[in-house]
Amino acid sequence: MKIAIDRDIPFLRGVFEPFARTEYFGGSEMSHEDIRDADALIVRTRTKCDAGLLDGSSVRFIATATIGTDHIDLDYCRAHGICIANAAGCNARGVLQWVGAVLVHLLHRRNMCPEELTLGIVGVGHVGGLVAEYAERWGFRTVCCDPPREEREHLGFRTLEEVFAVADIITLHTPLDESTRHMVGSRLFAETGRLPFVINASRGEVVDTEALLASGAEFAADVWEHEPDIDRRMLQRALLATPHIAGYSLQGKANAAAMAVAAVAEFFSLPIAGWYPDGVARSVPRPIGWNELCATIGDRYDIAAESGRLKSHPEDFERLRNSYAYREEYF
Repeated sequence: MKIAIDRDIPFLRGVFEPFARTEYFGGSEMSHEDIRDADALIVRTRTKCDAGLLDGSSVRFIATATIGTDHIDLDYCRAHGICIANAAGCNARGVLQWVGAVLVHLLHRRNMCPEELTLGIVGVGHVGGLVAEYAERWGFRTVCCDPPREEREHLGFRTLEEVFAVADIITLHTPLDESTRHMVGSRLFAETGRLPFVINASRGEVVDTEALLASGAEFAADVWEHEPDIDRRMLQRALLATPHIAGYSLQGKANAAAMAVAAVAEFFSLPIAGWYPDGVARSVPRPIGWNELCATIGDRYDIAAESGRLKSHPEDFERLRNSYAYREEYF
């Protein structure tokens, strides 16, 4: 049995070696020849799992240590009997804390408080649900949009246009598919006639770069179209810009690795159920108020300094991402 693993996924070295031939590759460099005789892949977003990679291989299972699966051709995998597991919710609190850092920076800059503002949350899953919960505690008026959940659950969520029409700030937490690609684009800006501050920690392609730049809206971005070759105009226009690391908390990465291990272990009946990285304290969720957030987030995570590094060296996007020092979750 052979398992091919993205070498930039932390904690996994040594875990599968007692049970399988284990080889490690750069995520964006993983080739058909590398995985041709592999039974399982453990990947991140940088590995495009499509016919070009998988045709004629022995791969039966793909575990992605990410929430999203837009880097995997799900139709191809279904047609060829390849099972998929993702790490849903693994880094939700890491992204929550990134959003918290953006909000603190933005409101300090504008000399405003949460009670004066309406926050629109687009995508109310693992991440968006947490953002909504904490934002209400911080004092924001929140309005939520999640069409698939609304269709299933009838929760009273608004349409995207309705949220855009009333929100001062929009934060995006949707998966990427054909219904969400360029969801924030020229039509939306034209129909609503408003320019809320846009926060994107979902996928770069959810926002139409050209439309956003043409609109004049302010924004903060962790994800970008055409990563790692990001648009330099958008980079310089962003209030805050980070290299796709919103969810890069220590606990988030540990959760993702553990979920990938559990999925592979279950599929291949390996005796490593319940594995979790040694030395990583599991996060202990707790309430935190706006004043405490403002007083503590800068010491925990200096988002302005990180933004400055990327703006100064955009060519280092992938290096900054892959060498990132994971943040500790503290709420």
